[in-house]
Amino acid sequence: MKHRWKAGAALAALAVLIPMAGPAQADRGGNNDVAKLVREVKGSHAKLHLHALNLIAKANGNTRVDGTKGYEQSVKYVSTLLKLAGYNVTVQPFTFESEEFVTTPVFEQTAPTAKTLALLLDWYPAAGSAEGTFTGKLQNVDLVVPPGPVANTSSSGCEAADFAGFTPGNWALMQRGTCNFSVKVANAIAAGAAGAAIMNEGQPGRDGIIIPDLGGQVSIPVVGLEYYAGEALSKVAGGATVKFTFEGGTEVRTFQSSNVIAETRGGRKDNVVMVGGHLDSVAEGPGINDNGSGVAGLLETALKLAKYKPKNAVRFAFWGGEEFGLLGAEHYVTNLPEAERNNIGLYLNYDMIASPNYMFGIYDGDDSDAVGAGPGPFGSDLIEKEYEAYYTSRGLPFQGTDFSGRSDYGPFIEVGIAAGGLFTGAEGRKTAAEVAKYGGVLNGRYDPCYHQACDDIKNISDTALDVNTDAIAQLTGTYAFSIEKLDAIHQPGKPHEVPVAARSASTGHSHSADVEAARSAS
Repeated sequence: MKHRWKAGAALAALAVLIPMAGPAQADRGGNNDVAKLVREVKGSHAKLHLHALNLIAKANGNTRVDGTKGYEQSVKYVSTLLKLAGYNVTVQPFTFESEEFVTTPVFEQTAPTAKTLALLLDWYPAAGSAEGTFTGKLQNVDLVVPPGPVANTSSSGCEAADFAGFTPGNWALMQRGTCNFSVKVANAIAAGAAGAAIMNEGQPGRDGIIIPDLGGQVSIPVVGLEYYAGEALSKVAGGATVKFTFEGGTEVRTFQSSNVIAETRGGRKDNVVMVGGHLDSVAEGPGINDNGSGVAGLLETALKLAKYKPKNAVRFAFWGGEEFGLLGAEHYVTNLPEAERNNIGLYLNYDMIASPNYMFGIYDGDDSDAVGAGPGPFGSDLIEKEYEAYYTSRGLPFQGTDFSGRSDYGPFIEVGIAAGGLFTGAEGRKTAAEVAKYGGVLNGRYDPCYHQACDDIKNISDTALDVNTDAIAQLTGTYAFSIEKLDAIHQPGKPHEVPVAARSASTGHSHSADVEAARSAS
């Protein structure tokens, strides 16, 4: 009851911040109004929404994942504020299934100090690993730390000679490189290893977690590690003792979720400005940066925009099911009649806009970085340029980030709708060049609490939240108040064209940690 009272009090307190709809002001809707909107939008007000979402999570098992009271109350919180502000609000329910582990695998360091490694961030069970509960002491096997300059510098575990001096009964800590994972594990077994942990090699692009494919079942437990997690374990004086618990059984669960869609009452309906971000968290935590931050920025912008008279209708979307594979956005786009889909001028996505060790990432609409997926649909390049102009006007650094398919822009790109958005980083590691631009922790995760219980109200950069909430207002206002800028991207009611590159850009599944399944280590 204590937490419920606090959540209710937070909702009541935030209500005073809502600009209640009144008579439309004459001649509103121009560049001057964009500047006014940006001035009115406050990062500190967005932070209050984060406090409310944090309280909701605390009252409901520290999560706001789909299918829980935490998510239901998040939906109620967002939809209530938007209704009070005067929007036409629709709560769109949907059902989905997801295959889950019956028992969540655990890999932890138990000595000399205790530390639990995060599944899908630090490690993952190998395909073919033995199941059960195992404990052992790690012993380094011919590691190259720090890594060499190019791939396959390391040949850790590839030769029987690498195990000279290995103590039977220990776990072998090996490194990706040169030979197949199955060869490394076979050599470890021959040397008497009771288990094996294989870390990535460590060069750029070879530093995330791996899922070693062993080509079949093996007799010992095997896990794949992110390079930095393996490096930390390799440096434990005297060797770290680890415990691994793995039962491979899975079950299919049915989840109920919903999207919240809120649209301005005024504005042209044949070329809608659509902006959104996902409302759900993962089961492991409250999701305050991922993606309470995007939700908070969107809410603050929507509540301030409510007193304006936009020339183009604006539709705010708060998606469910993102952490299970962009399911809410996919449900919405798939079930939208073609004529209504053709009335969407563009889609702007805000997912993780306040990471503690942030970078200012702009989705690369024109593929000028030539990294990963190709360009977005026609007009995405113009959206990117608007973001760049905003950061430049603030004297702030920025960089491109790939349309990797890991967030809710994916279903929109797939049907040819121009897209853009902002991202301050997830489980990736900050580079030296980025530290020079933004400050922060070299090789530290952009969000050190990504998909974990500690993604709470303390896991936020107030600076990034303030800057990017203003950016949401800037881009929303730019396209809401200018018919010309929106028409330059999409002609009213015209069918969208789907470029081949856009199709390939939207094939990912949520922005959960990237993992690499590989039979070969080369």
